Amino acid sequence: MGMTQVFDDEGRRVAVTAIEVGPCVVTQLKTKENDGYNAAQLAFLDQKAHRVTKPLRGHFKKAGCGPKRFLKEFSLDDGEEVKVGDTLAVGLFEGISHVDITAVTKGRGFQGVVRRHKAAGGRWTHGGHSRRRVGSIGQCSYPANVAKNQTMPGQMGNVVVTQQNLKIVQVRGADNILLVKGAVPGPTGGTVVVRKALKKKAVKA
Repeated sequence: MGMTQVFDDEGRRVAVTAIEVGPCVVTQLKTKENDGYNAAQLAFLDQKAHRVTKPLRGHFKKAGCGPKRFLKEFSLDDGEEVKVGDTLAVGLFEGISHVDITAVTKGRGFQGVVRRHKAAGGRWTHGGHSRRRVGSIGQCSYPANVAKNQTMPGQMGNVVVTQQNLKIVQVRGADNILLVKGAVPGPTGGTVVVRKALKKKAVKA
C-alpha cells in the first residue's frame, strides 16, 4: 500500500511499509497422494467475472468464492490443516517476529554501468574520455576474450527479489494490514508474497 512511519513502544520513529494481507481464500488443496506434494492454493483480490476465463470461473465457483485476480500456491508444514473455502487473513502473522517478502522489483529499462553496477566511471578532467563508459572488459592477446561475470550495461530491474528477515512492527487485524520495518521490493500497489521468515527461528513478537 506504500510507506509511512509509526512510533514503537520506546517512542522511536520507525519507517514502515504497509501491506494489505488478505483476505485470501483457499481455492484448492494439493495432496501427496494426488499431486506428489502438500500445498494450498490461495486466491486474492476480487476480479470482474468477464476478465476471468470460463474454466477459472468454474474453479472459483467450486471453491465457493467469486472470481479472483491472483492465484498462488504455498507449501504446508507438517500439522498445518486448511480446507477449501477457508479465508486466511493477516491474523496468521500474530506472534511472528520476522517475515520474508518476495516481489518483482521496479523496471528501470536499459541502464549503463554507473547506475546498474555503481561503477565509478573514468575521470572527467585532464584528457579523460571514459566518463560513464565501461572501460576495459578483458585482456588483449591472452586470453583474448571478455572476462567472465564482467559488469556491462543492460536491462535493470523487473526481476523477482526476496527481502529476508523484515521485522513486523504491527499487525492490524481489523484492517488486514501488516506494518513491516523498512522498504520492500516493487512499486506502491504491487503484489507481494509474505512468508514466515525462514532464517529467523524465534517467534516472539
